[in-house]
Amino acid sequence: ASQRPGNVDGSGFGKMPYSRAVAVVMDSLVERECFMHRIMFRVLGASAFCAGLLLVGLLFGVPLSALAQDIEPRAYSNAPVGVNFLIAGYAYTEGGLSFDPSLPLKNPELETSSAVMAYARAIDLGGYSGKFDVVLPYTQLEGTADSADGVVEREVDGLADAKFRLAVNLYGAPALSLQEFSRYRQDVIVGVSAQMTVPTGQYDESRLVNIGSNRWALKTEAGVSKALRRWTLESALSATLFTDNDDFYNGHTRSQKPVYSMQGHVIYSFETGQWLSIDVNYFTGGRTTIDDELNQDLQKNWRTGVTWARPLDKLNSIKFYASRGVSARTGNNYDLLGLAWQHRWGGGL
Repeated sequence: ASQRPGNVDGSGFGKMPYSRAVAVVMDSLVERECFMHRIMFRVLGASAFCAGLLLVGLLFGVPLSALAQDIEPRAYSNAPVGVNFLIAGYAYTEGGLSFDPSLPLKNPELETSSAVMAYARAIDLGGYSGKFDVVLPYTQLEGTADSADGVVEREVDGLADAKFRLAVNLYGAPALSLQEFSRYRQDVIVGVSAQMTVPTGQYDESRLVNIGSNRWALKTEAGVSKALRRWTLESALSATLFTDNDDFYNGHTRSQKPVYSMQGHVIYSFETGQWLSIDVNYFTGGRTTIDDELNQDLQKNWRTGVTWARPLDKLNSIKFYASRGVSARTGNNYDLLGLAWQHRWGGGL
């Protein structure tokens, strides 16, 4: 999440009718995921009520898939500075998945089961709200695919490549304390991010199908989020650059052109703090060469999905997500199901 100072309503609620005051507080939450029993407001007053807000940012826009193309609603949203997020997730895929889309494989029929641990922290970057996160997946993979040498069978498990990301919101989301955040009301947020994928995953150069990619990748992204009462509209554009894999399949060198992606989300937030998102993702590019020989593997793929999240209590929340390929030129026509649990602490919670 990343944003710049903008639109903080500092007025009090003392002269408002009680019901209107509650509505203002609820509407002011950028994630609209905070729900407290009204009796708490009556007993403790507005200041204590704000201090006890259920934190927004259910799953705080952390990509939990170990796959190359993530569908990630609420990547650019605000949260109080100093809040930490610990996330544990599980994702299952089945179908025409090439774990690395640039592999020279056809008709992949693979199943993967991934356990994902992630950590994120909301930070202050010169007055702009920002976020740092790290994602560490562990994956089991099995299945078959066709290669030039025949059918390839593979069953393997191990670490997938780790991901580190820094994001900043350049407009519409200032860095705020928990008390200030209770008066924040989102309009338009503009953010950017950079994510580094590190080759920490399992890799065997004598096998075509691996969990790790044995190369570095840098994904840069710009996103926009617009709040319309209980609705939020989001879009993001990204480009991913890759280093060469100099130890590809028996000593060859593989290079890959950048992959360009765009994604969009339509999100509805419920009074109970739950939210539901309809997601779409398109990516293209990524053509590869092996020892300077160009492959016919240009990517042009569409995916659609749905995400549902709900709070369990003040500090915990869960998220369910699913997606599938609707149009795939290069082995990404797979189904994905996942769930994640998030725990929040720090920042005055």
